Amino acid sequence: MDNEQHDTLISTYPKSGMTWISEILDLIFNNGDAEKCKRDAIYKRVTFMELIIPGLTNYIFLNLKNMQSPRLVKTHLPVQLLPSSFWKNNCKMIYVARNAKDVAVSYYYFHQMAKMHPDPGTWEEFLDKFMTGKLCFGSWYDHVKGWWEKKKDYRILYLFYEDMKECEIQKVLKFLEKDKPETIVDKILHHSSFDVMKQNSCTNYTTMGKNEMDHYVFPFVRKGVSGDWKNQFTVAQYEKFEDYEKKMKESTLQFRSEI
Repeated sequence: MDNEQHDTLISTYPKSGMTWISEILDLIFNNGDAEKCKRDAIYKRVTFMELIIPGLTNYIFLNLKNMQSPRLVKTHLPVQLLPSSFWKNNCKMIYVARNAKDVAVSYYYFHQMAKMHPDPGTWEEFLDKFMTGKLCFGSWYDHVKGWWEKKKDYRILYLFYEDMKECEIQKVLKFLEKDKPETIVDKILHHSSFDVMKQNSCTNYTTMGKNEMDHYVFPFVRKGVSGDWKNQFTVAQYEKFEDYEKKMKESTLQFRSEI
């Protein structure tokens, strides 16, 4: 990637608002023009750097190579696995973190509809895998903490999913050094809202085939709320998870598990 210093990298642990922040950024770069942002599906407009699917790999890399700078690139990689060229080129990075309980629930339902993932088993089994870091992209705790620590030394805007619900767009604009009038900001807010994105075929992943994502099982854009974990966790699971979250006491990171 020759122009990384002009690009923006988006990073999250899975099911933490990747598609949401991707659409917000594409809207920002296109001055809130929703029609321009419908030029293609979100997963083609914002290239998923480490995605490897037989038959599609070459397309992904060619797509990235042919995109004009500044480009938007996304990753779920833990910070220690990011290619060193991103650090050398001082690429702008935006990280979005979401509270662990809601991530676990969302990731469980995603495993059921996204065919690139193995069967998640029961919720109890999946939650145990989540807590022990035995899922794709590893431990949620290590992921959010690793990126949090890295921001001390590099250009990383660290956002929280729960705060994005209350609008963090001004922070993003400032970080990107872009000044937009209120009318454009209002358009960005509207077109990146949950209800609009859920109905937008360019953001809701319905353009993917049933063999890749089965929306009849669950939609990709499912609920988008904070606190949905209360509908999934038993009291025993909640108490067990509290022990897991004690790890966060070692960090200055603070999460809200509901709004």
